[in-house]
Amino acid sequence: MTEENISRRGQIQVAATSFFALFAIVGLALYGLPYYYDYMVHDFGWTRTQVTSGNALSKLVVGPLFGFFAGWIVDRFGPRRLMLVGIAMAGVALIGLGNMNALWMFYFFYLLNALGYVCAGPLPNQVLLTRWFDKSRGKAMGFAYLGIGIGGFLVFQISKVLVPAVGWHKALTILGVLIIVIASPLVFFIKESPNPVASSVKAATPTTPMTWAFKSPLFYLLAIGSMCSIGAVGGANQHLKLFMTLDLRFTDGQAANVASLVLISSLIGRLLMGWLADHLPKKYVMMIIYLLVAGGISLLFFAKTPGVIYLFAIVFGIGLGGDYMIIPLMAAELFGVKIMGRLMGIVLTADGVAEALAPLLVARLRDKTSSYVIGFTVLVGLALIGSVAVALLPRKPSPVQ
Repeated sequence: MTEENISRRGQIQVAATSFFALFAIVGLALYGLPYYYDYMVHDFGWTRTQVTSGNALSKLVVGPLFGFFAGWIVDRFGPRRLMLVGIAMAGVALIGLGNMNALWMFYFFYLLNALGYVCAGPLPNQVLLTRWFDKSRGKAMGFAYLGIGIGGFLVFQISKVLVPAVGWHKALTILGVLIIVIASPLVFFIKESPNPVASSVKAATPTTPMTWAFKSPLFYLLAIGSMCSIGAVGGANQHLKLFMTLDLRFTDGQAANVASLVLISSLIGRLLMGWLADHLPKKYVMMIIYLLVAGGISLLFFAKTPGVIYLFAIVFGIGLGGDYMIIPLMAAELFGVKIMGRLMGIVLTADGVAEALAPLLVARLRDKTSSYVIGFTVLVGLALIGSVAVALLPRKPSPVQ
């Protein structure tokens, strides 16, 4: 079906569903949890390596074991049921983290949160949006990914109010309940494809082979580029509040305001990069995003200079806004939409490994050297390597549809 023949009402419903799903699963859960790391360091006496290892362990275990399987389920049966399960797991995970009292519980509920992210986060939403949009896919993806920025902005402001009022344990519990309440209703009623007949036939027939994609060097360039940039972004996000409160001695309120500015700037980045992706070769848009990430993190070396931390928040935020969104757009252009679920399952699994190891490496370097200089240098290098990999992609690829 062409985009002109697809129901406008259905497209609006799909875009709104992805918006609120990403708002909850990524904005509230993924970006919200690092806000609570310093409380865990203070209350439980854990090191930075320990509080960031929950993210690392969960992504290293869940990604390789379930990433491709989740993509296969989406290609075979559609994203709706998988998303409902993922939303429940993510909500329960935050409720559990809010009521934990031991390190093993921290790891268990972080694993559950990672499962929720795989099942209800970017992967199924990217496939859902790709099915419903064609010519305006970039703008649709950009709008849906606004949910991440708005959710991330609000989670810092909500936490800034909740923690002094009820404590960080209850604040996390409340966030877990909000995830389920906000994300579940629209997903429950969503249509998985604009063509129900094609969807039912697809569920009963074998999926399209994708071995040809693995034989293409373009797949590996895309995977390397996205892994490096996502690793850089994840490393900066996981340590931002720790860096501000424990190294720069910012108050919780000041740290929350900087983190919120990052997410506000990401809203601009998502809209801008989504628009650019519809009008310019996606390769160049991807390179711009990765260079913004590298440039933003570089500013953290001068964070003690008044005002620089806010410049970092703007530059890094714009890059952050486009980072996750541009990957499925580039993948769809390179390899078509028929294998999108499985392909993104593999790419996001690889990204998850990078997103797990980069913060852990930065934490170990900080614990050993008492400084973030080497760790942030590694993150800048990763973003630059990612931009080089993307530069080697073709300007106008010809995908197999």
